Amino acid sequence: MFKKIREDIETVFKKDPAAKNVVEIILCYSGLHAIWMYRINHVLWKCGCKTFARILSTITRFFTGIEIHPGAKIGRRFFIDHGMGVVIGETTVIKDDVLLYQGVVLGGVTHEKKKRHPTVDNNVVIGAGAIVLGPIEIGDNAMIGAGSVVVKSVPPNTTVVGVPGTAVRKTENIIDLDHDKLPDPIAKALKMIIKEQGKIIERLEKLETQIKKEA
Repeated sequence: MFKKIREDIETVFKKDPAAKNVVEIILCYSGLHAIWMYRINHVLWKCGCKTFARILSTITRFFTGIEIHPGAKIGRRFFIDHGMGVVIGETTVIKDDVLLYQGVVLGGVTHEKKKRHPTVDNNVVIGAGAIVLGPIEIGDNAMIGAGSVVVKSVPPNTTVVGVPGTAVRKTENIIDLDHDKLPDPIAKALKMIIKEQGKIIERLEKLETQIKKEA
């Protein structure tokens, strides 16, 4: 247990440059508090104390603003940065070295009692406000841009942005997410439309000039 706690604290130092010392991390990081409480709740859930586990997870949400269902499966070195508004559903599977920012939702799309939440593979980064829905898989080293809505599986080493989520580039072994450098597929499409519109206008002007000369 103490080994996992130490590993969690080391993960904060690695993934958050704002972390100054161990005392600050233990006392001030709500994402870490939520993860530690989830681990207790998950053990209770597996032991059959499901109602008590849900009660504790609700209390945790009240104090941290982070909702992690005790039935979710979460691996090692998981970190939630800031964390307010994060929601992780019951059948979610999160593997190792995953980083979530505030407002991320890992949600379901059906009321049937089956696998209905995402599987997030190793070394994935999901940006602020991103929503990932359904029993889809986010492959190793994938990066989900801030504010994206992802409803289809994402291949490994892929960056996805936009609504709906669109693959924009390949990434490899990257744990950082440069939000300010992500491509915008919608803006790119609009630029292409405006460019083509300019060509059409230019051709129409030439055609009008030619008609006036002939007249």
